[in-house]
Amino acid sequence: MTRIEARFAALRDQGRKAFVAFVMAGDPDPATSLAVIRGLPAAGVDVIEIGMPFTDPMADGPAIQRAGQRALAAGQTLAATLAMVRAFREGDAATPVVLMGYYNPIYAMGVDRFLAAAAEAGVDGLIVVDLPPEEDAELCLPARAAGLNFIRLATPTTDARRLPQVLANASGFVYYVSITGITGAAAAQPAAIAPEVARIKAATPLPVCVGFGIRSPETARAIAAVADGAVVGSAIVERLGAGEPPERVLAFVRDLAAAAHSA
Repeated sequence: MTRIEARFAALRDQGRKAFVAFVMAGDPDPATSLAVIRGLPAAGVDVIEIGMPFTDPMADGPAIQRAGQRALAAGQTLAATLAMVRAFREGDAATPVVLMGYYNPIYAMGVDRFLAAAAEAGVDGLIVVDLPPEEDAELCLPARAAGLNFIRLATPTTDARRLPQVLANASGFVYYVSITGITGAAAAQPAAIAPEVARIKAATPLPVCVGFGIRSPETARAIAAVADGAVVGSAIVERLGAGEPPERVLAFVRDLAAAAHSA
C-alpha cells in the first residue's frame, strides 16, 4: 500500500474527506517554497501536490503560469524539485507527495532515471497532464512498476466511452477537473459536480478528488461534501505570488483544510 492509498484508507475509516494542496516547487524562491511545503501537514493538508516548473504549462491559468515562471527564474530544476522532496522527507515520512506537471522535463531527464530518483526521494505519485492513456507505456506503466501511483484527470468532457480508458491504469485517486478550461478560470459548482463524481465512482473504487475553481473555505467544504476530497492550487500560489509570508499562506491553507474536513 502506498502512502496515498494508506492516507485515503485512514480518512475513510475516520469518516473524513481529504484536503489536497498544490504549490509550485521553487516559488517564489527555493527556501520559501520548502518552508511552505514543510508547513502544509501541520496546516491540515492530507496530500501535497508539488508542481514541476515548465515553460509551457498548457493546462494552467495565469496564477500557476506565473508561479512556474518565478520558480524557473529562481533556478528551480527537476533535480532541485526532487531534492526538495528529499529534504521534506527528512522531517515527514507519512504525508503523501505527488509531483504534478508535464512530460517534457521528465523525458529530458530520462524516464528510468527520473523514476528511480523520484522513488528514492520519497515521491508517492505522479500527475502528468499531457500524457493521455494511449501513451501509458511511456510513463504510467513504468511508474506503477516503480511503486508510484499514477493519478489520472477526468473532466466534464470525459464521456462514458472515454472514461474506462482514463481509469484503466489509474491508481491512488482520480482527479476530477471541475470546469472546462485552465486552472483558476472559473468557480467550481457543487450542484453540477455531484452527479459527475457519482458517475466516476460508479466506474472505479478509487477516491475522487475535485480541483480547479476552489478559492475559499466555503467552496472547499461544499466540494468535499460531494466528493472524497477537495484540491486547491491557484488560490494558494496567488498568495505566494503576492509576497505573503509563509505563515500567512499556511493560515489560509489551514482554513481551507478545516472546511474540507468538516464536510
